[in-house]
Amino acid sequence: MSTAPESASNCAASTPRSSRGGTTFKDDQQLFQNPGSANYGNISTPVLGQTTDLTRLLAAYGVRGTSTYTRGLFTAEPTLWLDLYGEFLYSQPKDDTNYQQIVTGNLLQVNPLLLYTSQSYLLSSTANLPHTTVTYGLEMRPMSRVRLTANWMTDRLHNAGSAAPSQLSGNTATTQQTQDLLNSALVNNYNQAEINLFYDATAKLMVRGGYRHVWGDASDSVLPPAGLVSADRASLRRNVGLGGFRYQPLQKLSLTAEAEVGSSGATYFRTSLYDYQRVRSQARYQAIKALTVTAAFSGLLNHNPTPGVLSDYQALQESLSVFWTPAKTWNLQGTYARSTVNSTISYLDPGTLLPQTSRYRDNAHTVTALFEMRPSIRGVTPTITAGGSFFISSGSRPTNYYQPVVRIRLPLGKQLAWFSEWRYYGYGETFIYEGFRTHMLTAGLRFTR
Repeated sequence: MSTAPESASNCAASTPRSSRGGTTFKDDQQLFQNPGSANYGNISTPVLGQTTDLTRLLAAYGVRGTSTYTRGLFTAEPTLWLDLYGEFLYSQPKDDTNYQQIVTGNLLQVNPLLLYTSQSYLLSSTANLPHTTVTYGLEMRPMSRVRLTANWMTDRLHNAGSAAPSQLSGNTATTQQTQDLLNSALVNNYNQAEINLFYDATAKLMVRGGYRHVWGDASDSVLPPAGLVSADRASLRRNVGLGGFRYQPLQKLSLTAEAEVGSSGATYFRTSLYDYQRVRSQARYQAIKALTVTAAFSGLLNHNPTPGVLSDYQALQESLSVFWTPAKTWNLQGTYARSTVNSTISYLDPGTLLPQTSRYRDNAHTVTALFEMRPSIRGVTPTITAGGSFFISSGSRPTNYYQPVVRIRLPLGKQLAWFSEWRYYGYGETFIYEGFRTHMLTAGLRFTR
């Protein structure tokens, strides 16, 4: 009795790959003034009854930097209905710096006020930035019309630095020495997990739904304490619902839309997404073979009810685009977009520390058009492009901006072409806080192989 061999399509396939590399950096510089001559600098008048000068100087620094990385990637297909993938990336930049300075002369120190004849200054510092990123996911196809994707990602960045300066200043009567030890650290951990289900309801309609969870934490510290805050901690927690569809009722018409609704328990910044809703949609219609019309809409609503923040943000944009190619020798494309932005957020008045409300509003119109022509003149086919963009807005900060452009490309052979471009920038505000006008002309030869 004989047994037939197993089909190759039932065997698991995997493709692991890995790489490793790095960079090194070195920088040494010196500055000196030979003894025996006096350098009076830019102050010739006496200070506290004495003339300051520099009779000797020796300063040098050395920087050593290294950065190594390790990357691993794998893909696998254990079965016909399951794909797996993963990626690992680890890098560790490191920097060491040493500086020394020795000076003599009649020198002045402002804080505390001291005249001294010699000074030596030494500094050594180091910084490390290990960074780890891991991503893995899968795609399942349990049924012919169903597809499931899931992925998880973590990004961990830990930055630590330290510096040890030492300074010795003195004269014939007194000697003053200062030593410090500075330490700083920044830690940021970000994690994201997402799952999506795609379902082909019909040959013309595909719907999807999913869920995303985001969490993380961040902290920083500076020792000894400097400024208003020497240590800070923040966390991030967010749950997001996902949805969308793609519908093609006609061969020339396609409709797509996607939405996400998020709810947060904590965020890093006052202006971060908190409780929000975001939508995007697009309709694309090919009226004739040479004419394509696209309409798009996007919207974002964000609300942060945290006491002391009380932020509301709304952004809406509608656009209409046309691409027309009636002949091989020329084409035209244009876009019109209208956008609105409204936001409010509370803040503390710097002078009185009383709560205030900041309000911002913007209504804008943007028009972009480009005309391209490729005429044939005695066997030579140059490309001429003309058009530009225009932006105008009203609201809290009325602004207008326009940028016309003319571009010419003239082939001089199979591999050589002449190109030139004129571009104009015009920006202005109604209240004339800012404004500029600039002409830019570019020309040259382009060689391709």
